[in-house]
Amino acid sequence: MSTNSKNWFKFGGLVALAFVLGLFFAGLLDVPRTTVAQQSGSGATPIIPVDAPRIPEAKPLADLSDAYSAIAEAVRPSVVFVQAERSEAASPRTTRKLNLPPGFKLPDRDQPPALPDGRPDRSTGSGFIVSADGYIVTNAHVIEGASRVRVGLLDGRTFDARLVGADPNTDVAVLRIDATGLTPAALGSSAKLRVGEWVLAIGNPLGDDLTFSVTQGIVSAKGRGPTALVRSNLDIQDFIQTDAAINRGNSGGPLINVRGEVVGINSAIASLTGYYQGYAFAVPIDLARAVMNQIIEHGRVERTKLGVLVENATAEDAAYLGLDTIGGVKINDFEPANDSPAKRAGLEAGDVIIAIDGEPVKYTAQLQQLVGFRRAGETVRVEVARRTGRKEFTVRLENVGKPDLIAGDSAPDAAPAAAPPSGLGLVVEPLTATTASQVGLPSNTRGLLVRKIAPGSPAEERLLSAEDAAFSRSAPDVITEVEGRAVRTEADFRGALTNARNGVISLTVVTASQGTAQSRVVRVRVGAP
Repeated sequence: MSTNSKNWFKFGGLVALAFVLGLFFAGLLDVPRTTVAQQSGSGATPIIPVDAPRIPEAKPLADLSDAYSAIAEAVRPSVVFVQAERSEAASPRTTRKLNLPPGFKLPDRDQPPALPDGRPDRSTGSGFIVSADGYIVTNAHVIEGASRVRVGLLDGRTFDARLVGADPNTDVAVLRIDATGLTPAALGSSAKLRVGEWVLAIGNPLGDDLTFSVTQGIVSAKGRGPTALVRSNLDIQDFIQTDAAINRGNSGGPLINVRGEVVGINSAIASLTGYYQGYAFAVPIDLARAVMNQIIEHGRVERTKLGVLVENATAEDAAYLGLDTIGGVKINDFEPANDSPAKRAGLEAGDVIIAIDGEPVKYTAQLQQLVGFRRAGETVRVEVARRTGRKEFTVRLENVGKPDLIAGDSAPDAAPAAAPPSGLGLVVEPLTATTASQVGLPSNTRGLLVRKIAPGSPAEERLLSAEDAAFSRSAPDVITEVEGRAVRTEADFRGALTNARNGVISLTVVTASQGTAQSRVVRVRVGAP
């Protein structure tokens, strides 16, 4: 054998030994080995789907999750987004103040600057549909002082709403929109609601960025009265307390039980920051239904009274009167003092009311509901506990007085308010090279600068004018095309508006954003929204 052959055998042996040692050490180090399939594919090992593990104990949780989803899907079409506009004259606020959590502030400033003169102040809330022909219930404080109310549906449609009436004493308001075929929410019974029941809250927390949100909790308590942290200017105070997350913008939305029924109207929170801290309150639906029906049927709310000044009975009252349980409502005085219906019937200060028409009375708010929405002249049987024993009296109810009602402009059947002016409500001007540079766009940009937008116009929620941009410290919009046609002059713009399709016009808009020109398509309804 030649020397060259021997050398090749030695070299081959070394290569084979290196290969074997390589495989050995690769096994020790758990280094993945390339296969033919990997080489012929994309280079990645295909992932083979596996079935979810079977956990029989988790089935009730899965069923519960499915139930929550089904409830939310069934009820969300009945929930609406409510936007209230207030003119500067109608609103006590000339600046927008946000109650932010501790440690939080707005970028570059503590609070937004004052609204420009004549610009409406807007607030948002929630509501829910109660009839297929357009009646909607919300909180009275959501629309208080509003000169215009807009309602948005889950399907994206928006309507001007007419105020049928509002009752500040119960924080209930009724709106109506010109629409049919709506999905009304099913109304349940707050009287049958039990502490500990699961509930869902649906609404629009924190404005229009988080619309139609769903949160979950339980009923924490019933019959809650005013606290230091809850509005206490309501005559009827019988809140449902829940730990479902409720924030600003949820007001007016429904509180739903596990049967998909509305059991309350989300109304208030107890919070030191103005945001959810675990204590939320809803107006019971039984109370809201009574107010709603009176507003729809009569255009006003009438209340009746016993003519008593009361408070919840204490343990000492129960012991003094020999009651087996602590409950009932103690009479402290009469109103009017010398001509009260209850006093004329024979009731006395110190009596504890324990039943109305045979129904047990446990607390003050319950008594208010039992007698507050009957008709004047109607009689009720009032059972009281007295030192000498239990007695029953017949009291003829009287009107409380002039209804404290925020009424609509007319009766429920009246026509809706006048629509906004026709057109887009825009004031535009040709964009020059100088103006383009001022608004952050390239100097060769051509189009129409949106100088001003009329309040209440269709474009107000879609475009940003130079006037509003100065307020928000943003760049204004420039319209470059209308229905695909370039626009350079006001005449171009007016002519292009005639090409609207089904009452909607398509605009191409550019805006300076972070040093670049960003284009977007905006579709706006021409004329009345």
